[in-house]
Amino acid sequence: MTTLSMEELMRGPMPYLVLDKAMDAVAFYERAFGAEVVGEPAVDDKGQVMNVMVRINDGILMMNDYMPEMGPKPSMSGPACTMQLVVDDGQAWWDRAVAAGCEVSMPFAKQFWGDTYGRLTDPFGWDWAILEPSAESRAKSAEIAAAK
Repeated sequence: MTTLSMEELMRGPMPYLVLDKAMDAVAFYERAFGAEVVGEPAVDDKGQVMNVMVRINDGILMMNDYMPEMGPKPSMSGPACTMQLVVDDGQAWWDRAVAAGCEVSMPFAKQFWGDTYGRLTDPFGWDWAILEPSAESRAKSAEIAAAK
């Protein structure tokens, strides 16, 4: 995995998950997605995680424990968003996530648009997608980048 500076990591939208047990999620994401903790988790005097940041595939995911004083508890009646990982070795990422305990909601397979894609649900109720771009998609992306 590429080592990026905090300036490079802290760009654009970053998912910030509110969970009942953020550190349990960190341990799971380490097993399922190769997550690496960035910095030290901020924990209050009651042991609640106020903030923890992990890097997954050079992207940032932030989390904290649910704290009633910070607002209403998020509803998990279904995935509110999908966290998508675009990777060159999709099958390896897929197999690791399934082995760690993710449930398959859409099998990892070649799709009508040409890429290999599948969706999973983690034990905390969050929806994940793994996408491996096809050779055609990669070539088109390279053409666009070269034209800039």
